Amino acid sequence: MPDLVQGLAGLLSGGVIGFTLGLVGGGGSILAVPLLLYVVGMTDPHRAIGTSALAVTVNALCNLAHHARAGSIRWRCAGLFASAGVVGALVGASFGKVINGQRLLFLFALVMLGVGALMLRGCRKAGPEARGPERRASLPVLAYGATTGFCSGFFGIGGGFLIVPALLAATGMPMLNAIGTSLVAVCAFGLTTSVSYAMAGLVDLPMVGLLVAGGVVGGMGGTVLARRLGSQPQHLRLIFACLIFLVAFYMMWRSARALGLT
Repeated sequence: MPDLVQGLAGLLSGGVIGFTLGLVGGGGSILAVPLLLYVVGMTDPHRAIGTSALAVTVNALCNLAHHARAGSIRWRCAGLFASAGVVGALVGASFGKVINGQRLLFLFALVMLGVGALMLRGCRKAGPEARGPERRASLPVLAYGATTGFCSGFFGIGGGFLIVPALLAATGMPMLNAIGTSLVAVCAFGLTTSVSYAMAGLVDLPMVGLLVAGGVVGGMGGTVLARRLGSQPQHLRLIFACLIFLVAFYMMWRSARALGLT
């Protein structure tokens, strides 16, 4: 059980994750692992990854219900993508658990740099891109699903920032449908990863509850602010991308020191 200070830090961390997700629409869950390590004070990187994976899954389930009611999920595509991705997530989680925790964090920081770059790219888009006809071939969906599932399981992240572009590349579906459909995969990948880590005793269930509780409140606040700022708060995405870069470089520095590279 976390003590009072850790409990408050967990609630605050969950609030930060939920707020950023509500405000900029994605990428916030990637902050879960560094927040657990450097704010809450978890010492085991693998435990932080397992805990964050389950918390992200619960949050994704809440958002999935909203998109399902709105009818924005392509269920056939979601089933194919998630089925292949679950296999990839199992393999990725198996590899992730046996890699040195600090090396894993260093690789995780590299992924964060990629997320920041994708967010910066999104900030530069002036308007909607031209889109061709939607494609329904199964093989690209399965291939992209397995690849993103592996990354999700390996790093213990929801992977929405990877899944949405993968769905767009595989099918050409509209962005709204890609976002809704991606949540099915996020839930499947996150649950697979968290179960794998839980079987190894690497999930802190009380901390998961604190992260989710804080995330619900933070998410409502972020959503309200996003509505007040308009439909395309690009400057906020820019600020958040810069924050991701700073956290990533800090993680790389800490991991390099722990590995004796500096």
